[in-house]
Amino acid sequence: MDFLIPTAYAQDAAAPQGGGMELIFMLVMFGLIFYFMIYRPQAKRVKAHKELIASISKGDEVLMNGGFVGRISKIADDKDFIVIAVAEGVEMTVQKAAVTAVLPKGTMKSL
Repeated sequence: MDFLIPTAYAQDAAAPQGGGMELIFMLVMFGLIFYFMIYRPQAKRVKAHKELIASISKGDEVLMNGGFVGRISKIADDKDFIVIAVAEGVEMTVQKAAVTAVLPKGTMKSL
């Protein structure tokens, strides 16, 4: 049956060129791309959000993650919760981390 399928003979393999420097260079490039495209912008956002949470005070009008707009009526530094007045006589207790933005004074009246 060998006469139908010709026998293939492997050629001698050439020695690998360049060692491992290309691999190391490529890994370093991927690391730099990962740092500048993913890690660094996310770290900046986290730092800005922490500064925002630290700067809020009683009476500030804030926008929450769920879209609620309210005025801070009670805030405790030792706890992770704040009390938001969303309407006359309506208050909600929410986590500080749920604050998305601090709005200018008078925003609630203009809505």
